[in-house]
Amino acid sequence: MRAMLLEATGQALRAATVPLPVPQGRQVLIAVHACGVCRTDLHLVDGELPDPKLPVIPGHEIVGTVVSCGPGVTEHGVGARVGVPWLGGSCGHCIFCASGRENLCGEARFTGYQLDGGYAEYIVADAAYCFALPSRYGNVEAAPLLCAGLIGYRAYRLAGDAPRLGIYGFGAAGHLIAQVAVAQGREVFAFSRPGDGAGQAFARRLGAVWAGGSDETPPEPLDAALIFAPVGALVPIALAALQRGGTVVCAGIHMSDVPAFPYRLLWGERSLRSVANLTRRDAWEFLALAATTPLAVHAHPYRLADANRALEDLRAGNIRGAAVLTCEG
Repeated sequence: MRAMLLEATGQALRAATVPLPVPQGRQVLIAVHACGVCRTDLHLVDGELPDPKLPVIPGHEIVGTVVSCGPGVTEHGVGARVGVPWLGGSCGHCIFCASGRENLCGEARFTGYQLDGGYAEYIVADAAYCFALPSRYGNVEAAPLLCAGLIGYRAYRLAGDAPRLGIYGFGAAGHLIAQVAVAQGREVFAFSRPGDGAGQAFARRLGAVWAGGSDETPPEPLDAALIFAPVGALVPIALAALQRGGTVVCAGIHMSDVPAFPYRLLWGERSLRSVANLTRRDAWEFLALAATTPLAVHAHPYRLADANRALEDLRAGNIRGAAVLTCEG
């Protein structure tokens, strides 16, 4: 099969022909139709994530069709359209798995990082960590739901019942969760790069009541803020924009160092927390929500062979919404 391989961090991906994987045990073999290009993939390529499997096929926002099953599979049959997210497996018996926090499992394995991912024509995945997808979304539109949507949703849940929600970094995750928040009657305040008028107009079209640069102060104090941009300097900025008792949620797997800030920004029972990975519960809940809440997914397709260009466009901030690789056509 065709695949895009990361052989060493800091290098471009290489187009290669690799053996077709064979499903074992509880695995399914999936023909990949589309795979989202996530900022986590950039962190992987740039060597900012520790101990990846190398060489590795990146990609963890995967939409495809099951073409064969291992002998232990009961969840999905041949012909089913499924999605494969970042969480590819966990031990199932540690204190975290037993308490519904499998995202923190010390033996968890992640797609496109420790397991080969979806920058390829086929993938094998644990059937228990694959999910049926809402039929209202095509393959390209469904792909960003599997990380931008799921991680965005987990961050949104951890922010609590916040009437005024700030979103720092209005990209793939931000543009999806903003629509969920608006549909649920919350006011969204969007922050993008200073001077990014087009990005701020994009946020307003999706329902934000206010949009400005990340260096601006919102017109009203926020009850919660989600940080999707991997910029540690945004943490004190977001804390300063909060109402007393508010929460800042850092939603990225990697972030530049958070600068020192005065205690007064945290005082007043403000909270600062991070999101780590996702759980299957997040997937079931968010995909059910996406089935009943129509989301305008802004997805920009690239051919599989153009994965490096998609990554560079993401790095440069040239994408409104999400980039998606497609194996179709």
